Amino acid sequence: MVFQKEIILPSFPRGFHLITNYIKKELPPMTGMVNVFIKHTSASLTINENADPTVRIDFETHFNFMVPETANHFLHTLEGSDDMTSHIKSSLLGSSVDIPIKNGSLLLGTWQGIYLCEHRNKAGSRRIVITVNGDE
Repeated sequence: MVFQKEIILPSFPRGFHLITNYIKKELPPMTGMVNVFIKHTSASLTINENADPTVRIDFETHFNFMVPETANHFLHTLEGSDDMTSHIKSSLLGSSVDIPIKNGSLLLGTWQGIYLCEHRNKAGSRRIVITVNGDE
């Protein structure tokens, strides 16, 4: 059986944000695998530490060091200095995560959470597609 639903996340400021609860509340009572996919090229998804908020700050700091907006070699800057850098960061992290579920519950590790990685300075809402393959 396949379940699929598109949700719209509210606008988040630039940075790394836990969205696990947004996903959990949409899951049907199935056992299988869930794919969470973001329909954007300037934001991404990843799974990481969900307890200490400094981890999310460190992620943002490191990615800004790796892909600085002050670099002057980018051509794709029509929407501002964060335009191409957002696309690069998104490609490094990826557009989806896969997580096993049991009876509609995410089987994440104790300290794991799903992050929305917002790479734009002024982003709007983000569209997420949740697809579950499994059995009821």
